[in-house]
Amino acid sequence: MSTVTRAHLDQRLAAAKRSSKEAAMAGAKAAAVATVAAAVPTLASVRMLPWAKAHLNPTGQALIISTVAGMAYFIVADKTILSMARKHSYETAPEHLKNTSFH
Repeated sequence: MSTVTRAHLDQRLAAAKRSSKEAAMAGAKAAAVATVAAAVPTLASVRMLPWAKAHLNPTGQALIISTVAGMAYFIVADKTILSMARKHSYETAPEHLKNTSFH
């Protein structure tokens, strides 16, 4: 069993902080795009469709748009963190586990 050094733990902590910051930025970008993508048809439908005009008050419109933005943020941030964790776990894996060929 190997010992874990302080430097190794500091290195892992720094990598985790970089990963979380990158995931937060990717999630924010996705949320911004999703907000525009949801707002345009929502606001247009309220102006053009009689059903939407009658049933979607401003609170309902805001709820639709913010729900889409929140989902986009968390989905993209989660996928980013998982992909980075997968990449880092592969980089630190022993050589006998990196060989994925079936020969």
